[in-house]
Amino acid sequence: MMTRRLLQLLIGLALFGVSLAMVVRASLGVAPWDVFHQGLAGRTGLSLGTVVIIVSFLVLLLWIPLRQRPGVGTVGNAVLVGVFADIGLALIPQFSYLGGQIALLIGAVLLNGVASALYIGARLGPGPRDGLMTGLAARGWRVGTVRTGIEVVVLAAGWLLGGSVGVGTVLYALAIGPLVQLLLPRFTVPEPAGKGKELPEADALAAGTSSPAS
Repeated sequence: MMTRRLLQLLIGLALFGVSLAMVVRASLGVAPWDVFHQGLAGRTGLSLGTVVIIVSFLVLLLWIPLRQRPGVGTVGNAVLVGVFADIGLALIPQFSYLGGQIALLIGAVLLNGVASALYIGARLGPGPRDGLMTGLAARGWRVGTVRTGIEVVVLAAGWLLGGSVGVGTVLYALAIGPLVQLLLPRFTVPEPAGKGKELPEADALAAGTSSPAS
């Protein structure tokens, strides 16, 4: 069972990173957190994947006062999404015509939904950003309010830094929650007999929008 969970986690995070690269190459706007990542990458000269990794570990520092405990999946998320995003950006060409951009964007959102369900369903720990959200929610804040507040802040900061905001940002925000909610039951690894199934990060995704793994 653990072998399956680790393999599912790895595949999910790899596909998530590739889907991030696809959204970037579609050039129609990226998810709120990735607007922030893209803006920072443009300002610092670092690759997008490197920025994703750095921000992930900075967000993990915020887990400390919230007493959140990272899992294997949390650390894997912090490292691998950025690595595979850079690999995807190196392999996926830039589309210059609208039809290709739209197709790439839709494919990216669908792939991201599958990837998110895979890594969350492995039950090995939430991503750094989701853990921040669920940690704040555990202190009495409503999940939807926390998610919206965080993403409005990072979206605004990313836009000011030069990140790409567009129709892709809206599509991603509206579609990813329902997609993950639909797919998660199909990919969730069953709990051993006698244990209850707890997926707070999945509940958070169902209540909010935007990038799950980021």
